[in-house]
Amino acid sequence: MNTNNAIKINDNDNVVVALRNITAGEEIFGVKAAENIDRGHKMALVDIKEGENIVKYGYPIGHATTDIKAGQWVHTHNTKTNLSGLLEYSYNPHLKDIPVTRESTFMGYVRKDGSVGIRNEIWIVNTVGCVNRISEAIAKEANKRFAGRTDGIFTFTHPFGCSQLGSDHENTQKFLAGMVRHPNAAGVLVLSLGCENNNLNEFKKVLDKDGYDEERVKFLICQEQEDEVEAALAEIEKLVEYAEQFKQEPCPASKLVIGLKCGGSDGLSGITANPLIGRISDIMVAHGGTTILTEVPEMFGAETILMNRCETPELFDQTVDLINNFKSYFIRYNQEVYENPSPGNKKGGITTLEDKSLGCTQKGGTSNVKGVLDYCEKVSAPGLNLLRGPGNDIVAISGLMASGCHIILFSTGRGTPVGAPVPTIKIATNSELAKRKANWIDWNAGRLVEDKDMDSYAEEFFQFILDVASKKQRTKNEINDYREISIFKDGVTL
Repeated sequence: MNTNNAIKINDNDNVVVALRNITAGEEIFGVKAAENIDRGHKMALVDIKEGENIVKYGYPIGHATTDIKAGQWVHTHNTKTNLSGLLEYSYNPHLKDIPVTRESTFMGYVRKDGSVGIRNEIWIVNTVGCVNRISEAIAKEANKRFAGRTDGIFTFTHPFGCSQLGSDHENTQKFLAGMVRHPNAAGVLVLSLGCENNNLNEFKKVLDKDGYDEERVKFLICQEQEDEVEAALAEIEKLVEYAEQFKQEPCPASKLVIGLKCGGSDGLSGITANPLIGRISDIMVAHGGTTILTEVPEMFGAETILMNRCETPELFDQTVDLINNFKSYFIRYNQEVYENPSPGNKKGGITTLEDKSLGCTQKGGTSNVKGVLDYCEKVSAPGLNLLRGPGNDIVAISGLMASGCHIILFSTGRGTPVGAPVPTIKIATNSELAKRKANWIDWNAGRLVEDKDMDSYAEEFFQFILDVASKKQRTKNEINDYREISIFKDGVTL
């Protein structure tokens, strides 16, 4: 239920969310605003006593730390989370099976192993950060020398691959292996220094687990070359020739893997962009396709909703481990588990972790959870999957890419230029942001509280996604060449 000024998301809510800046004295849902309230922020609809729950989305998002009068602003100054510590969970399934009833196609590249890519690029994957500048020089010269023959030659710098121990070393190897196998890369040059922990002999052991095509993947050790740039360009020329054999052809939408991400949220994220992404997730499931939801700390407070959507008790147990292991990670470093919303989130109207999580998890739509993935694990189960990873924007989108996402849907209420190695569709939660940062934003979900209904707008957006997959549209991160990676780190650096 909404007016031009504010929206009440659920009938049980005792707060409304401002759709525009509200001035003290304005009447909102029959209640006069007691003070100015910024867009995306909450106003009490009724008197709320100290200790009583603040209810939004139909769920408590915290409790009042003082008496709050109807019409007053509800935010961090008078609200505190209800969450604390590790929890025990019970499986109470609430399942919604979405049958595969839809068929759509896009123009993709069918690889020799049967996977499908949506770009025909060459990627340079560095085993260690020591070769970052070399790989940039190689990519720069290769794009001049082989211009127009592929969709581009790209390198992605990182500081890791040496002096790492245990899980950090394994995470780096798993992540880079995920890049090597990604089907958007028609060909891959793995570039090594030669003396790093993640040297080619060690890295090939990881690649051998999935196997790789020696025509598609080439290797170069810089320490063994007199002129490593020219040697690399000779290998890239072979990869370009290999890539040229692939041509776009019709592919079923079921072949797409879509990543679901939000960053720099505001009070409209859970009202416009995230529900729109959730609807796209359900549409993908109805096509037999695959979606992946990550940002585990931003499930805290809404995790039981996802747990009860797990299709089997085994998946429920895996989701419990996903949540509690990430909480233990916080606790191990003596960090507050539930102090998550960033300063930007809070400025945009997000008050507590429950507030953020209940909005964040809407990106997963309504379908059953079909899979739970470890960090960088290759996705295999069609439908909605949950992926271990943090909320940090670059780490999260990198993990989604490494698990096989062709495209990432990224909602933002604050705006961000960041992009993954794969097309990253930025979805504004509000129209003001979409207009002001048109050089970053691909889609305006703010129209859902202005002049668009969810059903028709989701279909428009799904067609836009298919156009991106078919190269009829380029995302702003592609146009701007904003492509970053960041590998999850937890441990000692020697």
